[in-house]
Formats: sequence, structure tokens, C-alpha cells
Amino acid sequence: MKLIKPIVITLALVIMLMFAGIFAGTVRIRAAGPQTSQTAEAAESDEQTVEETGDSGVAGKAIAAGLAIGLAALGGALGMGNAIAKSNDGIARQPEASDKIRTLLMLGLVFIETVVIYALIVTILIIFVM
Repeated sequence: MKLIKPIVITLALVIMLMFAGIFAGTVRIRAAGPQTSQTAEAAESDEQTVEETGDSGVAGKAIAAGLAIGLAALGGALGMGNAIAKSNDGIARQPEASDKIRTLLMLGLVFIETVVIYALIVTILIIFVM
């Protein structure tokens, strides 16, 4: 039961960071409508505003992606370390149960690594799709 806790914590962090990345990576979109007569200076300032907004969107994406993969890797590493330490402790206490403990350890490590890979996929989506 104690091996499940790091998985749940890591999954919760990945989901929260995914939503934070989605909101941080969004770029303000202006509504398209009929153009009124504008001077050349006003049109240039609008283009500069759009370019600046795009740059801040890229910066937001980079920050969100870095936080997402960094915290997911940190959570995965902590979870794996905790699982391995507990399994070694269990094998030291009951050497005859080492096969069962090792099997459950590998299954738990696979689940933890899967969550980290999902975080990597979400990070790639944040960078390239949004």
C-alpha cells in the first residue's frame, strides 16, 4: 500500500502541471472583425503588440514545459527511490519472499516510469502544438 502513494502523488503533479502548462502557454487571440480606417502608425503598433504577445506565449510555453518535465522527473525519481528502498528492506527482512517482492517492484517501477513518459508527451505537446 505504501508503494502506491508515490505513484498517486506523481500523477497528481503531472495533471496539475499539464493544466498549468495549457493555461500558461495560451496566447491572447484577437477577434477578427471589420477593419476601421486606421493610420499607418496605429496598424504598426497593433502588429508590434501581436508580435510581443507571441513572444510572451513562447516564454510561457518554455516555462510550463520546463516545470512539467522537471517536476515529473523529480517525482518519478523520488517514487522510484522510495520503492527500491522499501523493496530492499522487505527482501532483507524476508529473503524467501524476494521473488514476489521483486516482481511487484518491477511492476511499480513501470507504472512510475509511465507517468514520467506521459509528462514528457504533455511537454512536447505544450511546446509544439499549442
